Amino acid sequence: MNTASSVRVGIVGLGNIGHHHADRIVDMGATLVGGLDIQAEARRRFAEKYDVNTYEEKDELFAEVDAVIITTPNRFHEEYAVAALDAGLDVLLEKPLAHSLESAERIAEAAERADGFCMVGFNNRFANPVEVFRHHYEAGRFGDITHVEANYIRRRGIPGRGSWFTSNDIAGGGALIDIGVHAIDLALYFLDFPEVVEVSGVTRSEFGHDEDYTFVEMWGEDVGPEGFDVDDSASAFIRTAEGTTISLEVAWAVNRPTNDEFFLRGTEGGARFDRASQELEFYEDGVGGGNHLSTTDVETQTNDTHKSEQKLFVEAVAAGEHPGRNTVEQGLAVQRVIDAIYRSSEAGRAVRLDTVETPPAN
Repeated sequence: MNTASSVRVGIVGLGNIGHHHADRIVDMGATLVGGLDIQAEARRRFAEKYDVNTYEEKDELFAEVDAVIITTPNRFHEEYAVAALDAGLDVLLEKPLAHSLESAERIAEAAERADGFCMVGFNNRFANPVEVFRHHYEAGRFGDITHVEANYIRRRGIPGRGSWFTSNDIAGGGALIDIGVHAIDLALYFLDFPEVVEVSGVTRSEFGHDEDYTFVEMWGEDVGPEGFDVDDSASAFIRTAEGTTISLEVAWAVNRPTNDEFFLRGTEGGARFDRASQELEFYEDGVGGGNHLSTTDVETQTNDTHKSEQKLFVEAVAAGEHPGRNTVEQGLAVQRVIDAIYRSSEAGRAVRLDTVETPPAN
């Protein structure tokens, strides 16, 4: 029987997130074989830090590994994911699935025909409070969850103006596809991924173009507004075939407090999960001893969500079977919602996902 230590892993895309994943592969005892990047300096730094081989051509790395973790900019997900799947490798693909819905669909087609499997990197699902909520939800504690309020809001947090994150051609969008993807995925996960039938959304670009954009800290280097052509906030309302709904607020930059809270409303109870603080509360009522309302604070251990995600991935590679979580089909469902929000914003109206819309006549 294969073990985690026998699994040979390669990293595709050797920037900061590539190093983040590589650190966890090493920590868990899997074999980090090497890395792939088109930039010579990125290859040099990775090889020096981890004492492994690095490659410029994907075929060279793919011949040496059992699995790859892909952390490239969004536009290049398809190129490497499809090639890895066609080569028979297992793939952990960082969110989002791709920079566009069409590209995501081609990845899904490749995964369907592949001998290996593809797992999508929605690490927030692995937070211990999320796991605890799911345990109680599946036990029936909250009844039917009918609405999720999903917030992923930074007061100021554009990740480096002038980086690939702020280029529509490379990223496929801005705040919505970067951090909104997490909020949409968690909301759909809380609802057991029902079919989405209608989306109404508005995206805005109000801060990234400002010469005097004010910030206290920034994840990347700020080179100014030139080339910033993406959204920096989005609001949306999502309806499903089951009648459940999601309200979404996402922002890289906005004049209001930071908010990472998810509120879940159920027929028998509700919950609040704060993604940033990892706080979890349950809201319930009762009649025993008299009508009453109760709020329960749930304390959980703090865990490294990427490490938990990678542990499941490596164990699945060793076992030779899909872990059954973070599927490509779910990633594609999230991508369809993102695409629909952008289309709705552009059209100025709600769009349906359960019918084929006919383009207006010229």
